[in-house]
Amino acid sequence: MWKLAMSEEVGKALQTVVERVNQAAARRPKTLPAVPPRLVAVSKTKPPEMVVEAYRQGQRNFGENYVNELVDKASDPLILDSCPEIKWHFIGHLQKNNVNKLLGVPNLFLVETVDSVKLADRVNSSWQRIRGASTQRLKIMVQINTSGEHSKHGLPPDETVNTVKHIVSQCSALHFSGLMTIGRYGYDLTLGPNPDFQMLLSRRQEVCDSLKLPVEEVELSMGMSTDFEHAIEVGSTNVRVGSIIFGNREYPNSAANTPNPSPAPSPEKTTKTVSEEAAKKMQHLTVYEH
Repeated sequence: MWKLAMSEEVGKALQTVVERVNQAAARRPKTLPAVPPRLVAVSKTKPPEMVVEAYRQGQRNFGENYVNELVDKASDPLILDSCPEIKWHFIGHLQKNNVNKLLGVPNLFLVETVDSVKLADRVNSSWQRIRGASTQRLKIMVQINTSGEHSKHGLPPDETVNTVKHIVSQCSALHFSGLMTIGRYGYDLTLGPNPDFQMLLSRRQEVCDSLKLPVEEVELSMGMSTDFEHAIEVGSTNVRVGSIIFGNREYPNSAANTPNPSPAPSPEKTTKTVSEEAAKKMQHLTVYEH
């Protein structure tokens, strides 16, 4: 019964979120690149069975915040057998001593949180060794601290262009895919568009102008469970949604899944309370097939 109930809940919640993503994309101004937004289902603290169920419902992109948890989950026999086309995103703070471990993850698709030239160099050299004779480049995003909060990781916005230039010119094993931000928690949209999202949009334009890159080829990863629709409406191409798909999270140990825990909160942990409220409100929404 538990598995049946879990299956129905995850399936319905995922379908509803997908519909909300599509509706938000339809509201996007025509002046923005017509890039279909990617939904990353954040499965942090959730069992492999839930990942498999979301995969069965058509979800392919999944995100994790902690290297050890991603290693364990991506290597789980159930996921390896049931989810051959899964695409893993790493969306947490990456310490240099964990780079080799992360890059060994099966089906690693995108590292969204490269936040320094030194980290980019380490990821580049590690990927060159790991890929061997393969010429496949690793997709990465550059994380920007748009809110300027000390509790958030990411580059200062004014370092964005030079960091991207370094990656494009010096890190031959990496493919620069776009920019990522977490943004300030609890922004009141009645005050206008989220300034953190606007900041990321402006930094993308600077990067594209400086490096002569097409805007539609530089993704924006912004928006989580409480604000993903607004993020899509203003131009996000990659949203990271967890608790309103998989339910509330449990944190048995604040230092779980990382041998050297950082004092900064993970990208979605700070929105846990509001996400729980959003999940409750989701219960009355109509579920759409997709």
